[in-house]
Parts: sequence; C-alpha cells; structure tokens
Amino acid sequence: MGDYLHHFFFAIYPYIALAIFLLGSLARFERGQYTWKSDSSQLLKRGTLRWGSNLFHIGIISLFFTHLVGLLTPPAVYHAMGVSTAFKQTMAIVVGAILGLVCLAGLLLLIWRRWSEPRIAATSRFSDWLTLVWILIVLALGLLSILTSMQHKDGAVMIALGEWAQRIVTFRGGAAEAMAGTPVIYHVHMVLGMTLFAIFPFTRLVHVWSGFGSVAYLGRAWQLVRPRG
Repeated sequence: MGDYLHHFFFAIYPYIALAIFLLGSLARFERGQYTWKSDSSQLLKRGTLRWGSNLFHIGIISLFFTHLVGLLTPPAVYHAMGVSTAFKQTMAIVVGAILGLVCLAGLLLLIWRRWSEPRIAATSRFSDWLTLVWILIVLALGLLSILTSMQHKDGAVMIALGEWAQRIVTFRGGAAEAMAGTPVIYHVHMVLGMTLFAIFPFTRLVHVWSGFGSVAYLGRAWQLVRPRG
C-alpha cells in the first residue's frame, strides 16, 4: 500500500494536478469570466494591505521562479559554470530562507487583516480562507525543510528532488523512484504544493494568469478611488 501511494503521489498525481490546473483555469475563463478577478478588499479597508500584499507577492513570485530554476537545472549545467552541488545547496538554503520569511511576513499580515477587520471577514469566502491557510502550511513546511537540508550538506537530497522534477516535466519514467529515500517532510511539502495547483482554478488565484504570474503587479500603479465631492 505504501509503495502504491508513493508511486501515485510522485508519478501520477503531478499530471492530475497539472491537468486540473490548466483545464480548470480554461473552463473558468470560458464559463465565469466575471469571477476572474482578485476580489481586492482595498475599498473596505487599506490598513496593512500595501505592506502585506507587496511582501507576499514579491516573496511568492520569487519562490516560484527560484524553485522552478533550481529543480529543473541539471547538475551538469551548473557544474559547467563552476558551481558545485554543495555551493548550490547553500545558496538555495540562504535564498529560500530569505524569500520564505518575506512571503511569510506578508501572508501573516494579510491573514490578520482578513480575520481582524469585520467587514473583510464578512465578505470572505471559504475559498479565500482555504487559499491563505493552504499557502501558509506549504510555506511553513518549506521553511522547516531548510533545517533538514542543512543536515544533508552533500546535496544528495537536492539532486534527488531535481531528478524527480526533471523526469516529470520530460515525461520520463522513474520519477517516483527518484524520490525514494528522501525525507518525509519534502514529500508532504511537495504533495501539498501540487495540490495548490489543483485548487488554483477554483479560487481567486486565477488572477495570476491575467498578470502573467503577477509580475505586472509589482510595477502597477495603485488604483485611486475618491469619494464624490
């Protein structure tokens, strides 16, 4: 049973989550374009929105792309550039910790704002809380996994995770086998992270598509809403 679940989550589930992510987003765009928005609560109360939103977006966008590059870059590539596996892992730990804490600070501000402000809490939906809490759990596990990474300075675990990701995106077999023997905290972190892609089309996260990964958000001017008179 354990081997079957391991094979399912690390050889089959990634494609299920990706299919839901892509097809679900397309279906929502076609059938519910009026729901395709971030549902900003700026009109209800600004408060810590600027700090929370900016820290969260900077952190999570940076984490996404650093994970993407880190996992999908074969060892031969960075070795050819003179970067050792141990140095790459050290950089991943340092950069991941900094970006993770930035994202965590912004996320906690957004959660506190949504929970403490009655008008925002009253307009919050289940999907809003699900998204925030789910990201919080994934982020917390990612930060905790840094402690495990520090105990494997040879970079073997990092290479195994990269091998898994590269086999998944190139549709090669042996992805589940690449994850065998890696610490459980990475397993949980990755499964919950993949599940975040599966719930993506059913939440306000779909607005990420509109900003092409929300990169445009960082340089976008704030919308000014003035009362009449």
